[in-house]
Amino acid sequence: MLRNFVTIALLTLLSYAATAQNLTPSDADSKISFTIKNMGADVTGSLKGLKGTMKFDPKKLKSSFFDVTVDVNTINTNNTRRDNHLKQPDFFDAEKFPLIALKTTELLAKGNHQYTAKAALTMHGVSKNIQFDFTATPVEAGYQFIGDFIVNRKDYGIGGNSMTMGDDVKVHLDVIGKK
Repeated sequence: MLRNFVTIALLTLLSYAATAQNLTPSDADSKISFTIKNMGADVTGSLKGLKGTMKFDPKKLKSSFFDVTVDVNTINTNNTRRDNHLKQPDFFDAEKFPLIALKTTELLAKGNHQYTAKAALTMHGVSKNIQFDFTATPVEAGYQFIGDFIVNRKDYGIGGNSMTMGDDVKVHLDVIGKK
């Protein structure tokens, strides 16, 4: 009887471990990129320093969440002068606000590995609610999350008024969460 209880308890624990996906975002395997219009041309860039916690179980979305940050000081548009300017107070003010944070408030299933995230995005000391669709695909290490969203930089007090720079920034997330 005790042997059966121990076997059932172990199987239950293993089953729980297989479904409860506590994940760590992998900065090395992930790509956070953005595109903005400047003088009519697309300017692309990326951010690194991805850190945080993620919990994802497609069958338990109520207890799933993403709470991650990237480091503003890693901004890279392949132009050192522009990158240094973007770190200044009139843009991201990296000294005062070194992190961009994304914290989900709700994850919703759409079917076929597709989901909707409702989240708070915090940049430059300003938090705004956003919503975006993403896919979650199981990979050997955990999950790959891919999604896009658009934010208005002026909503976050970034860059002020500009005749040459667009207001909308398209953000692309390709994040690997590892067990």
